[in-house]
Amino acid sequence: MLTLAADIEVLARFGRALADPIRCRVLLALREAPAYPADLADALEISRTRLSNHLACLRDCGLVVAVPDGRRTRYELADARFADALDSLRTAVVAVEADRTCADAAQKGCC
Repeated sequence: MLTLAADIEVLARFGRALADPIRCRVLLALREAPAYPADLADALEISRTRLSNHLACLRDCGLVVAVPDGRRTRYELADARFADALDSLRTAVVAVEADRTCADAAQKGCC
């Protein structure tokens, strides 16, 4: 059983990964299918260097893995359950946004 500190660290790593829109786009792309960095960079319209930095962060967070494939390296989600987690989180946030009235949040400076 994980300790509270370990649970917090796991969630913090996940949050750090999601804190950048490019990393979110990478995760969503890899949710669809494993990909090679060059193909990901082209699909996301970012430089390979920039993508490499984001992939390193996602590897450090434990969300993606690099899989050797001959002379190339393919990236994929570290666990298939991350695809479900991303879908659940996305749909929950969309549902909350649709139901939320901004008046209370605007008073608090959140919107």
